[in-house]
Amino acid sequence: MTRVYGTELTQIYELVHEGRGKDYGAEAEEITRRIRARLPGARTLLDVACGTGAHLRAFATRFEEVEGVELSEAMCAVARRRLPGVALHRADMRDFRLGRTFHAVTCMFGSIGYARTPQELTATLRCFAAHLAPGGVAAVDPWWFPETYLDGYVSGDTMTVDGRTVSRVSHSTREGTASVMRVHYLVADAALGVRHFSESHRISLFSREQYEEAFSRAGFAVEYVPRLHAGRGLFLGVRKSGRAG
Repeated sequence: MTRVYGTELTQIYELVHEGRGKDYGAEAEEITRRIRARLPGARTLLDVACGTGAHLRAFATRFEEVEGVELSEAMCAVARRRLPGVALHRADMRDFRLGRTFHAVTCMFGSIGYARTPQELTATLRCFAAHLAPGGVAAVDPWWFPETYLDGYVSGDTMTVDGRTVSRVSHSTREGTASVMRVHYLVADAALGVRHFSESHRISLFSREQYEEAFSRAGFAVEYVPRLHAGRGLFLGVRKSGRAG
């Protein structure tokens, strides 16, 4: 299942992560440091599945040129308002062609898990490689591995920002080789009262070995950094010389 958000749900998404205090700048700084440790002269970056552009905005202060790819038009609309002058492309991460290459490609927030099969995972990473110069770096924040995923996990948060209160509750269950996360929101403000929204996400539970094999098949030398991103870790792939894919 791909991420497709309506306008109001996109606003709620923004509010939730603002209220949770997610530190996009610190995450961007960590990934930038690791990219430049492998490619010191990295100046250009493409953020795939960039969402509303929160990470992209942080990367824009660290790279000379950035662009983004996002499937959801509602998300793109928010990102365009946030990042005037930055090229944002509405496209599927599994198959896009921008006609240029970058020094780095990033994919954050476990979005790579929206690839439905190992074959789609490989196709996605081949697409990343095709947009990297030789020696370029792909930094991918994975979803959970099968052995680290908590079946039945429940998460809940309530926050108030700018007069709007949001309560978010999610329940995640394993279905075959994927996790299905069902999320419910109660949203209240003085003008519109209380509303209810819900969404569902099917996110693949690829193993570390499957990720590493897909990176290798896509033409990367890959390493895994544990413990980052709430324990999901980080994959770093350096594109080998020669034609990508």
